[in-house]
Amino acid sequence: MEALHPDHAHDAHPITPEWVTDAVFYQIFPDRFARSGRVGGLNLQPWGDKPHFHRYMGGDLWGVTARLDHIQSLGVNAIYFCPVFQSAANHRYHTHDYYQVDPMLGGNEALRVLIDEAHARGIRVVLDGVFNHASRGFFQFNDLLEQGEASAYRDWFHVEGWPLQAYDDTRPAGYAAWWGNRALPKFNTNHPAVREFLWDVAEHWIRFGIDGWRLDVPNEIDDDSFWQEFRRRVKAINPDAYIVGEIWGDAHRWLRGDQFDAVMNYHFTRPCLAFFGAQTLDHPMNERSGTGRVEPMDAAAFGARMTEVTQLYHPDVVRVQLNLLDSHDTARFLTAVGGDATAYHLATIFQMTYVGAPCIYYGDEIGLPGGPDPDCRRAFPWEEGTWNQDTLALTRALTAARHATPALGRGTFEVTHARGDGLVYARRHASGNAYVGLNTGLQTAHLPFTGVKAGAYRDVLTGRTVHLTGDTPLGVPGRGALVLVPQE
Repeated sequence: MEALHPDHAHDAHPITPEWVTDAVFYQIFPDRFARSGRVGGLNLQPWGDKPHFHRYMGGDLWGVTARLDHIQSLGVNAIYFCPVFQSAANHRYHTHDYYQVDPMLGGNEALRVLIDEAHARGIRVVLDGVFNHASRGFFQFNDLLEQGEASAYRDWFHVEGWPLQAYDDTRPAGYAAWWGNRALPKFNTNHPAVREFLWDVAEHWIRFGIDGWRLDVPNEIDDDSFWQEFRRRVKAINPDAYIVGEIWGDAHRWLRGDQFDAVMNYHFTRPCLAFFGAQTLDHPMNERSGTGRVEPMDAAAFGARMTEVTQLYHPDVVRVQLNLLDSHDTARFLTAVGGDATAYHLATIFQMTYVGAPCIYYGDEIGLPGGPDPDCRRAFPWEEGTWNQDTLALTRALTAARHATPALGRGTFEVTHARGDGLVYARRHASGNAYVGLNTGLQTAHLPFTGVKAGAYRDVLTGRTVHLTGDTPLGVPGRGALVLVPQE
């Protein structure tokens, strides 16, 4: 893992949305979450079939609205959607029309109803913004293909030579595309008309009522001024809008308070795989996945690393980082650790008791497996008999505790013991402290809870009362945990 270089003391003071500190996110890949049956006449795979790069399962936004009870039951109060705009791809990163929700998803009307229903439940909605590149079906690029050098939009893209070859892989494309994928022509964001177009899209949907943008590959728009103006325009309409970038490495450049509020925190993801999955990591699986190879860590290395991650950026940024165990770009955590449910449970306990906004990838809460793309984008199995009920109950207990205990969302993070398989940390807050002990070993371990505030605590995982003194060794079961919150 690359070294981290804390220097937030030099950053300008950022202002990040207060609500994100108390958020639990749920990431939805729309084609695979829930099919309403309201959108007809489509050539679809049977629901639950093996995912395919080019085939549609037919999930839609009406289906999401119909399943808001399930989402809310998870303690979720924010949804992040992979792209929903019109596109000729099941993942919809190939945008055709930035002002139209894909008809297959129910169109703009379905998004309107979904946002209104979600907001009525106190659930925010964040959309995926794909602004680095469009698609071959995007009107301005289609004009370029039709008109060639005479196109009114030739300066909207990076033309490298004529004629353009949008479909013939045996010849040079003649234009810049995302990672050479000619299906994804890259915008020329130096062109004033392109900049205005993309900023207007951002403003349009914030006015429509979305609560923020997740930005796809924003580092590839290598221009601070573009993102500074993006932020200015979005925040002018909704100062509480959340702007979170997909940055996999160091993100200081974008997190100084003038561009993004936070990033998808893969600095959180990799150490969780390394520590909780240390015994069962599927190395070939991870090497084919977005996370890449992960080397095992013990508690001392993990505790040091996660302390470092809390100090990497300004505290206002750290508290709104999007902390994910997996995503549509990686193997699912459960599969990446060789199917070991205890590793996923331990990682979830850590995720829900750490600094930043936890994000559940749809289906993880019921034990849905999945390897690298497209397998990680499986259809959600709505037959409850197939669900891992222990995983579901654990998720609900942890989110409820996070919402009820200010220390778990807003407290400081301090590792008090980290050795071998055992980790103990405190979340300290004026309203009362919480303490967490994690044991990745197979046998019960007696972990020292030192420097604790004496008193009665409730173990979130069992409901039992635990009395702490100033220095209390407690038995933590193998592959288990204690999550101690002040007794109400």
